[in-house]
Order: sequence, then C-alpha cells, then structure tokens
Amino acid sequence: MSGLLAHFVEILSKKHIIARPGFNRWKVPPASIAIHLCIGSVYAWSIFNPALIKAIGVAAPAAVDWNLGEVVWIFSVAIVFLGLAAAFAGHWLERVGPRMVGFVAACCWGGGFAVGGAGILTHQLWLIYLGYGVLGGCGLGLGYVSPVATLIRWFPDRRGMATGMAIMGFGGGAMIGAPLKEYFIHLYYKAPEFLGSVDAVDLITEGGKRFADIAGQMKEVVVVGANDVSNMITPGPEGVYLVGTGSTGVAQAFFTLGAIYFVVMTIAAFSYRVPAEGWAPEGWTPPDEAHAAKKMMTKNHVHIDEALKTPQFYFLWIVLCFNVTAGIGVLGVAKTMMTEIFGTTLPLLVDATFAATYVVMVSVFNMCGRLFWASMSDFMGRKITYCIFLVLGIALYLSIPYSAVQVSASPEVMWLVTFYAATMIIFTMYGGGFATIPAYLADIFGTFHVGGIHGRLLTAWSTAGVLGPLAITQLRQVSVDNAIQKLAAMTDPSVFESAFGAGKDQLAALVEAKTVTISKLMEVAPAGTQDPSATLYNTTMFAMAALLAIALVSNWMVKPVHEKHHMTQKEMDDDTV
Repeated sequence: MSGLLAHFVEILSKKHIIARPGFNRWKVPPASIAIHLCIGSVYAWSIFNPALIKAIGVAAPAAVDWNLGEVVWIFSVAIVFLGLAAAFAGHWLERVGPRMVGFVAACCWGGGFAVGGAGILTHQLWLIYLGYGVLGGCGLGLGYVSPVATLIRWFPDRRGMATGMAIMGFGGGAMIGAPLKEYFIHLYYKAPEFLGSVDAVDLITEGGKRFADIAGQMKEVVVVGANDVSNMITPGPEGVYLVGTGSTGVAQAFFTLGAIYFVVMTIAAFSYRVPAEGWAPEGWTPPDEAHAAKKMMTKNHVHIDEALKTPQFYFLWIVLCFNVTAGIGVLGVAKTMMTEIFGTTLPLLVDATFAATYVVMVSVFNMCGRLFWASMSDFMGRKITYCIFLVLGIALYLSIPYSAVQVSASPEVMWLVTFYAATMIIFTMYGGGFATIPAYLADIFGTFHVGGIHGRLLTAWSTAGVLGPLAITQLRQVSVDNAIQKLAAMTDPSVFESAFGAGKDQLAALVEAKTVTISKLMEVAPAGTQDPSATLYNTTMFAMAALLAIALVSNWMVKPVHEKHHMTQKEMDDDTV
C-alpha cells in the first residue's frame, strides 16, 4: 500500500509534467479554466442563502433557523482560508508543481462540500463552517494559484491575457454553478406539511414563536403571507406550515456538487504541463528597455521574501484588498439584494427566478471582465488599467443608492435597468482586477517568484473576505432594525396584536423569532406606507465608494522597485538548485 502511495505521489510531482519539445502551449489553458470554473462556484454562494435560512421551517424561517448574517459568514470564512492557503501554496507550488497542488485542491473542495452537507443535515452550523469554510476554502486557495504562475511562464509574450485566461474561469464559475445549485436544490426539495389558511388554524404565540394545536400537541409552525410566497423555494399557498417537515434540498445539493467538482478538478489537474527550463515562444523576443520602462515592466527579479520589504507590495495589497472588499460583500448577497431592492417595488418582474438569473449574469460579466481588462492591460499598462477600475467604480457605486431611492419612490423599470447596468460594469472591473494583479506583480517583481508573491498578496483577499460581508451585513442590519422600528410605530396597536398574536411591547422577541419582519409589517402597515426594503443597502454603497478612493491613491503611489531588492544571477542559480 505504501509503495502504491509513493508511486502516486511521484506521478503528481513536478518532474513528471515537464512538457516535451513541440508541446502546444494552448493545451494548458483548458485545464486551468476547468479548475477555476469549479472553485469559482463560490461566487454563487448567495444561491444557498434562501435555503439555508429556511433549513428547518422550509416554507419560511423558523425560530431555530439560521439568519442571513450567520450563513453569509460561511462564504467569508471560505475566502479567508482561500487567501491563507494561497499564501502557503504559492511557494509550495514552485517546488512540487501545479499537478500536485491541483489534486489536493480537488480533495479539499469536494470534501468541503461533503462535510458541509453533513452539517446541514444535522443542523450544526459549525460543521458547515469547518467543511465549506475551512476545508473548502483551502481548496479554493490551492486551486486558485495552481494555474497562474504556470500560464505566465507559458505566455511571457502576453502576461495579461495569460492571467486573464487563468482566472477567467473563477469569475465564470457562478455562471455554471448558480443554475446547477438551483437545479439540485429544486430536484431534492420536498414541500412541508400545509395545515391550512391562517383563518382555519388556531394559532398561539409564545416567546415570539407561533404554535398550532395538532392532535392535542402544540407544534411550532410558520406563517406564509402574501409577501412571503415569492420567497419560498417552490411557491405554495399562503397559510400555515408545520416546522420540521419537508426539506429544502440544500444538503443533498451539497453532496452532489462536491462529487462533481472532485471528479472534474482531478481530471484537470492531471492535464497540467510546465515548460522546460529556458523555453520561450517561437519567434518571441523580450520587449526593449524603453517599452518595458514605459509600462513599468522590469527585466529583473525580486525574491519572495525580499518583496515583502518593499512598499510596492503593500501598496498593491491595499489596492487589491479595497477593490475586492467593495465587490465581495455584494457578491455574497447578490440574490438577496436584488430581491430586497426590487422584489417589493417590481414584484411582477423581479421574482426568485429573475434574482437567480441576476447571479448568473454577475458571473458572466465577472468572467468576461477578467479576460477583457487583463488583455487590455497588455496595451494600456497595469497602473493605468487600475486607475480606470477605481475611478469608474466610485461613480458606479454612488449611482446604486440613487437608483434604489428612485425606484422606491417611483417603481419604474428604468431604475432596475440602471442598477443592473451599473452592477454589471462593476463586476467586470472586479474580475478584471483579480486577473490583472498577477501580471502587475510580474511587471514589478519579475517572474522568478511571481507565484509565491501572488499567493502572499492574496491575503488581501482574505481580509476583504471579512471586511466586505461584515460591512454589508452590519450596515444592512442597522437599516433593517431602524425600518422595523419605524414601521411598527406606524402600525395600529390592535392590528399589530391581531396579526402577530402579541403586542408591540414584545417586538424584540417577535423579531428575534422571525415572526415580525419588514415584509410582514408591510402587510399591516397603513395604506400608502413606503416599503423601506429598497434602501437597505444605501449606506453600504457609500462606504464601498470611500474604500475605492483610498485604493486609487495607493495605486498612484506604485513605482518601480529599487535595484537594491533585485536578485543577482548567483542568487537565482542557487535558488533554482
């Protein structure tokens, strides 16, 4: 057994994947894109949110169900461990090669789904964090770095395009992942037991929870009102549903997806090849000094440890961190955000299917932006490309609150189109920023240790994975709390007590048990009351624009690395040995 294991490890090693003379370098990008399509499905995390927050109630959230803030952080933990694993894997990749790293990534990503699925079945949130967040996050980091340095070496003549191809799949992962997740959730979905309309069932409220007498036993129920039907996984009749019956199908979807991703990533990992020492594309000559200097493209190399001593590394760290922070929080709640902003103002157009399609389109533009902007950076230069990202991004983030306020006051499709266009352009630049940064690093620090330096810079992604969701969930929750307080104050006390089985003095308990929500309060609020759901994210968008302004200043301060940090030929020879 040990002999077979040793032989298998040997097959995964770097020396077994050195390409033979005449190898077609265009065979490498498909393997890179395949792995990134699998791990890029993390961007469709928001598809899981509606099912996870109704795991027990199924038709609507029950008192013991997790809330949005709790499940959004699973996505954040995965991104944190992506950055941490990438920081470690970058240097490891240089030694063992991309096949070894890619296969380990397949085991972690597929295994993370399996462990997470077990956590959903047992309703243990920590197990989902451990599986999808920690183990799956490590798979994300390992899978992310494995193709980048490899393709940069295969395409020294088009660094931007190479990194765009390498990372394009990650942006497009949600394009395939979102409909796959929707399909499997609906495939495995089982409707909960329907007890009847609200008028036909005797309901009792205790401790903020709703109960019904069933065969002499008090059992917890959830009440689905007119505003809640569109948020059901599979829409059903208004009325009372028994908690603990049926299934959202999300656990089974986790198991199925984990198996699919493991198989695809393993096949792709075994397709990797690396160029032989000294290889160069036929007919290609390195750019002359004047051209290289104009685009800040160094011909020297900086050691991975020495790079951490330069201000350029930290300026680029800030640029990546704040650019990602501005986008990643929105990505984590994309489906929920679309539903909340436009689902109440344009309900006939923006339903669950529309919101799911929005997530897919986010992925499409994210993916296209990675290849487009990275390729354009080969002509414009990386620094100018990032300036365009950040200046245009500030303007677009500021346009979102304006659209939300306008659609709340006057529900017109024009504001939906404005919001849609603004966010799609934002996500082309979000993806383009990821695809351009490896080439930016190669220009500044050289290619000798670019894989390791890129891995360490991705700790900025880990930080953004915390800052983005933290900002959007906390600022949103403040807006939600304020909205509930205002709506409750406007509602007639007798109408409130009749609707929820308790008085306003128990508002906190009713909110905690998810009996009182904005949508349910709108059903009993005075006629003409404006729904505040559309403006829940306004404060967040202003904060994101401010972060992009800081990143813009940091990018402007990036200059060529001082020659004292350059590696000598002897140091490169010793490092190779």
